[in-house]
Amino acid sequence: MSPAAFRRYVLSSFASLASAVPLFRPGSSLPGSSAPLLGAPPVDGPDAHLSPTRRLRATLGVSVVEGMFTEVFTACAGATVLTAWAMALGLGPVLVGVMTALPFCAQFIQFPAAWLTSTFGHRRVALTAICLSRLVMFPLAVLPWLALDLAARQHLLLGVAGASAVLGVVGNNAWVAWMGELVPRAVRGRFFGRRTALTTLAGTLASLAAGLLLDRLRPADGVGLALPLLALGACVMGVVTTLLMASQHDPAPPGTTPRLELKGALVPLKDPLARRVLTYQVAWNAAVGVSAPFFALHSIKNLKMTFVILALHAAAVAGVRILTAPLWGKMIDRVGAQPVLMACSLGIGVIPALWLLPSAGTLWPLLFDVVLAGALWSGHGLAIFALPLTVAPRKGRPFYLAAFATAGGLAYAVAAALGGAIASALPENFVLGGQPWVNLHVLFVLSSAARLGAALLAARLPEPGAHPVTSVSALVSRLLPRVHAARMLARESAESHRPS
Repeated sequence: MSPAAFRRYVLSSFASLASAVPLFRPGSSLPGSSAPLLGAPPVDGPDAHLSPTRRLRATLGVSVVEGMFTEVFTACAGATVLTAWAMALGLGPVLVGVMTALPFCAQFIQFPAAWLTSTFGHRRVALTAICLSRLVMFPLAVLPWLALDLAARQHLLLGVAGASAVLGVVGNNAWVAWMGELVPRAVRGRFFGRRTALTTLAGTLASLAAGLLLDRLRPADGVGLALPLLALGACVMGVVTTLLMASQHDPAPPGTTPRLELKGALVPLKDPLARRVLTYQVAWNAAVGVSAPFFALHSIKNLKMTFVILALHAAAVAGVRILTAPLWGKMIDRVGAQPVLMACSLGIGVIPALWLLPSAGTLWPLLFDVVLAGALWSGHGLAIFALPLTVAPRKGRPFYLAAFATAGGLAYAVAAALGGAIASALPENFVLGGQPWVNLHVLFVLSSAARLGAALLAARLPEPGAHPVTSVSALVSRLLPRVHAARMLARESAESHRPS
C-alpha cells in the first residue's frame, strides 16, 4: 500500500468512526470515541447552509483545536478519573455503578434538550451548557480544603458527576446540530476524519499524562493532590474550549420556536418496527451496563493496574477500532447493518468472560480484549448507528433517534445500579470450583450471558431494503459465503459417498 493510499485509509477510518455512536468500554474514556455527527441532519436531508469560504475555513480550523482541548478535558474528568475519585472517597460498588451510569441516565433529557436547542439557537445553548458542564468540576478542585465529612464529600462527587452529565447531554445536542448546519455535506467526512484523527492523538497523550500524574501523586488512601489538580485542569480546559467555540459562527438562520409535543415523542412506541429496535436497545444496554462501570474498578483494585497501563490499554483499543472501521463500513454496504450488528453482538458477548483470566501478576490475557473489543465494538457502533436510520422515517427521525438513545441510556443506568447492588451483596473474595473469585467476576459472567441473549434479539431486527438474517447459520452464509459454500460442498460430498 502506497503512503498516499495508507493516509486515505486512516482518514476514512476516522471519518467512519466520527459518524458512529459513542463506544461502550470498560469504564474508560477512549480518545476520539465521541459521536460528533450523531445529531447532525440526516444524510438524505438538504445540504447544509454554506458560509463564505474564508470564514468557514477559519471556523473549522478553530473547531479542530477546540476538539483537541476537549479531549484534554475528558482525560482530566472522564470515567477513569471519576473511578479514581470514587475509590479515594470510599464509594461502594452501588454508588460507583450509579455514578458511572449518570451520563447514560441523562439521555432521558434528549427531548427537552432538542427543544432548548431549537428554541434558543445551537450556538447559544452549546456555549452555555458545555461551559457549565466543565466548570461544574470546580468544587472537586477545592474539595480537600472544604470542611465536609466523608458522606458529604461522596454526595458532592455524585452531584458534580450528575450535573456535568445532564449539562453535557444538552450541550452535545446543541453542538452536533450546530456542526450539522456549519459543515457542508460535501466535506463532512474529510473534516471529521481529520478532526477525529487529531483529537484522538491529543486524547491519547492527555490520558497518558493524566495517568502519570495519578500514579506519581495519588496516595494509597485519601484524595491527595493529583485528583484536585486534574479537576482544576478540567475547569481550565472548560474556559479554553468555551473561548474557542465562541470564536466560531453559527450559519443557521433564526427560526420559529417549536412546541414540544408529547404525541410526537410517543410515535416510535406505536411503530412495530421501531419497537423491535427499542427492545434490542433496552436488552443490550442492560446487558452491557450490569458490568461496564466496574472494569476500571476491577483493573485498579484487583488487577493492580497503574493508570498509565489503563491509558495504554484504552489507546490500544482505540487503535484497533480505527483500523477496522473501514472494513466494517464496507461490510455494512455489502450485506446490510443487521447481520453485522448480530455478528458483533455475539462476539462482544464473550468479552466480559475474558476478564476472568487476568490476575494481578498476569495481564497478558487482556491482549485478546484489546483485539476483540476494538474490532467488534467498532462494527457494532457503525451498525447500531446505521440501522435506526433505516427504520426511522425522515419526518419523525429526531423523535425516533431520541427514543432509541433514551431507552438505551435508562436501561444502562438501571442495570449499572443493579450490578452494584449485586456486587455489594457478595463477599469481595471467595472460592468457587477450586478457583479464587472476586465479587466483580460474577457481574462479568452475568453480563456475558445477558449479552449473548440480547444478541439473539438482533435476529428479529428489521432492515427495510435489505434481507436480515434470522439464525446463526444464515449469519455465517451471509458474512462468510466462501466458508459456508465449502461446508455445504463437504456435506454434499459426504452424503454422496454414504452407503445406501
